[in-house]
Amino acid sequence: MRLATHQLGDRTIATVDTGSGPRCAGAASVDELLRQDDWRAAARRAAEEGEALPPAARPLAPIRAPGKVLCCGLNYRAHIEEMGRGVPEVPTFFAKWADTLVGPEADVALAAGDTTKLDWEAELAVVVGADLRRASVAECAAAIAGYTVSNDVSLRDRQWATTQWLSGKAWDATTPVGPVVVTTDAFDPAEHVVTCRVDGETVQHAPLDDLLFPPAELLHHASLFTRLRPGDLVLTGTPAGVGAGRDPQRFLSDGQVLETEISGIGLLRNTIRIRA
Repeated sequence: MRLATHQLGDRTIATVDTGSGPRCAGAASVDELLRQDDWRAAARRAAEEGEALPPAARPLAPIRAPGKVLCCGLNYRAHIEEMGRGVPEVPTFFAKWADTLVGPEADVALAAGDTTKLDWEAELAVVVGADLRRASVAECAAAIAGYTVSNDVSLRDRQWATTQWLSGKAWDATTPVGPVVVTTDAFDPAEHVVTCRVDGETVQHAPLDDLLFPPAELLHHASLFTRLRPGDLVLTGTPAGVGAGRDPQRFLSDGQVLETEISGIGLLRNTIRIRA
């Protein structure tokens, strides 16, 4: 199944697509759908009985109000090497808030004074579909609702200003997500690749099976220190090719188009807007 959230007039609506086009579900967003007692049954009913999505609907970030957005840094060996870091024995986590998320076609907009080192980080995001606390890897694998595309757009000068990454990673409205959540029965990360392009030039391209800590392992480690709930997002890290790892370094500028794609899921296409 492919789950999505759309703007329809003055409301938002979750949709379910099993191959015959998106059908409206009885929830305002994918994360609201996932919080239902048996969300898979509700999604199947919507796919069979729901109204077709009107053409005027506009795609949004599928997850609108996650309780948690956790991110893993340094999870591809080549990226660890380009950033000059050692290989971690456990995942390196940091957090974002729901305010950071934008949709698959939204602008990534900042003020001119916010940053001079805006960087791209294409990532697979895991969508949690059940409560997890101190859960085994097997329990975490069973609790994954699906996967979506994300880009952990980073303000490197803010990130590097202190030993803590938060202010460079949790800037409002800088993390594109979408366009859909593909459920686990229809997507195996080991069979797909992640790609990032800037103005059509490929800057990142890597197989998802190159992750140092695969999705279920990340959820396991996260569940040891915090409860994960349906609709939470876990970004799994970025491969080599970020602007900060280049010589000379390279960063995003006003008007550039950032494309983030994962085969089998879809494409984000976001324009960088730097306001004077």
